[in-house]
Amino acid sequence: MTVPQHKELYDALEKVRRQDDLALVDILSLAEVSFQALKSTYETLDQLVFREFREIGDYIARSKSEIGQLQANDLHNRKIPEAGRELDAVVEATEEATTRIMECAETILATDATDLDSYTATVTENVMTIFEACSFQDITGQRIAKVVETLNHIEARVSRFANAIGATDIEGALTEEEAKREQRKKDLILHGPQHDGDGRNQDDIDALFS
Repeated sequence: MTVPQHKELYDALEKVRRQDDLALVDILSLAEVSFQALKSTYETLDQLVFREFREIGDYIARSKSEIGQLQANDLHNRKIPEAGRELDAVVEATEEATTRIMECAETILATDATDLDSYTATVTENVMTIFEACSFQDITGQRIAKVVETLNHIEARVSRFANAIGATDIEGALTEEEAKREQRKKDLILHGPQHDGDGRNQDDIDALFS
C-alpha cells in the first residue's frame, strides 16, 4: 500500500466511527476505499507467491531432467548387472587358472627325475600348460576394464546429479545392517588388502613383536 491509500482508508474509517447511523452509500464508499487501499498489497503478494511457485516449478523441472540424465533404470537393469557378471567371470577364470597352475606344479614335483627323458617331457608339457593358464590375465583385464568403465559412468552421473540439486551427505550409516558391518570391521580390524604405502609394513609388524 502507498501512503495516500493508508491516509484515505484511515479517514474513511474515522468518519464511520463518528457516525451513529451509516447510509448504504457510506458503506459502499468505505468498501471501495478499503479495496483500493489493499489492492496494491494483494497484487504484490500475488506476484511474490507466483514467483515462489515458478521457482519451485523450475527446480522440479531441473531435478526431473537431472534424474532422467542419471539413467537410473539403465544402471539398475543393465549396467550394474553386467558389471556383476563380469566380476563373476573374473573370479571363475582366476580360480580355474590357479587350479591348473597348482596341478601342473604338483605334477612336476611328483615326477621321477631319474628318468631324464620322461622328466624333461613332463616338465615341458606342464610348463606350457602353465603358460596357457596364465593367459587368463588378458581376458580378466578386459573384463575388469569394463567394470571400471561402468563405475566411472555411475560416478559421473551421480556427481552431476548431486551438484545439480545441491545434495549434501548425511552422517552415519543409512541402515542398521550397514552400521553393523562397519562396526564389525572396526572391532575385528578388517581393513582388507592395503595399497602400497597404506597400512602397516612388515618392519612395523616385526618391531611390534621384538
